[in-house]
Amino acid sequence: MHWSTDIILLAILASVFLYSLLTNAIAKTVITLPIIFMIVGYLCARPIEALAEPESLDEGKRLLAEITLVLVLFSDASHVRFKSLRQSFKIPLRMLVVGLPLTIGLGMSVAYLLNPESGLAMALLTAAVLTPTDAALGQTVVSSSDVPEPLRQTINVESGLNDGLVLPFVLFGAILASAGMGDAATDGLAMSAVLQVVLGPIVGIAFGWGFAKAMDAAQNRDLMAEAAGGVAFLAVAFAAFIGAEIIGGNGFIAAFVAGMVFGNTYKHDIHFIGEFMEGVGQLLTMFAFLIFGALLLPDGLEHMTWRAVVLAVLFLTVVRMLPIWLSLLGTGLALREKLFLGWFGPRGLASILFTLIMMDEFDFPGEEELLACVSMTVFLSIILHGISAAPLSKWIGRAA
Repeated sequence: MHWSTDIILLAILASVFLYSLLTNAIAKTVITLPIIFMIVGYLCARPIEALAEPESLDEGKRLLAEITLVLVLFSDASHVRFKSLRQSFKIPLRMLVVGLPLTIGLGMSVAYLLNPESGLAMALLTAAVLTPTDAALGQTVVSSSDVPEPLRQTINVESGLNDGLVLPFVLFGAILASAGMGDAATDGLAMSAVLQVVLGPIVGIAFGWGFAKAMDAAQNRDLMAEAAGGVAFLAVAFAAFIGAEIIGGNGFIAAFVAGMVFGNTYKHDIHFIGEFMEGVGQLLTMFAFLIFGALLLPDGLEHMTWRAVVLAVLFLTVVRMLPIWLSLLGTGLALREKLFLGWFGPRGLASILFTLIMMDEFDFPGEEELLACVSMTVFLSIILHGISAAPLSKWIGRAA
């Protein structure tokens, strides 16, 4: 058994190395990192299930999900500048302030209408988990010179912020759905939820501001080596997460808020966060999609229903595109640009991580339906957004 496990690990590492060797060649095709590692994970699903202990798998995927989500939330939020948002980010702000709540509301209505027996709480959780977008699934779009800079910037800002902004909705949906279980202990549940949403940002503000000021002071006195920035970034992100969890706040919300405060307080060059995430962050993303292909997708396909397929298609089209179109009315954007921004809201990393963590943290009815819906939505998004990124980028470039 030990020998067989080593072979699986060797095959996975070989896939990572091979992808690294061929990154430039792959970038010229419709094949993307998520497609590759989802397939690798799916091919390894049966051997992993046969060889690994269920408890070890559950602990491993939860740990990976938490580490990845903390780093992604902090990193994405740290690159958002409040001054820039006020001055030139009118379009992404509209998508976040108007489009995001509309997406959750429409998604909740559609989920409830298709599956009313699961209840409103599960409909809210389903909509919230499937609202955040992942620019990595359409990396060609945000890196293509064919796509006008304002559109690329809009997609980057929206995907960087919406996973953190949707967190309270995910949390409340999971808590309410869990409270609906017959044997669930509901004493103090409402207060616990409020404390998580209130204390998380407070801890995030304190840690983000305090660590940024300390790092500025150290660099002003030439005490800190430039290479230490990546290590300091890890310390800030996880300190905010752990600090919030200790006092009853939500660690993920704390990490997101800490990233925003840190990025807007720190006076020196913040390039070390981007450099760190390009390396370690990409590796974590590889393993997240590998886990999706190996563990979530097979279970999701096992519980697949026609409702899950319909929901997946609707969440990728009407539920996403209609609210975005409404939020962009009056902005002066052409219809093709509104449709382009509406389509490129791929579902990926955040949806996978939220599902892994919420299913491990809470017990709620209809877990199989949620897993099936998330699995099908992310699967279709990986394929459809991956293969459409290059041709649609050229189309919007020609039309501009």
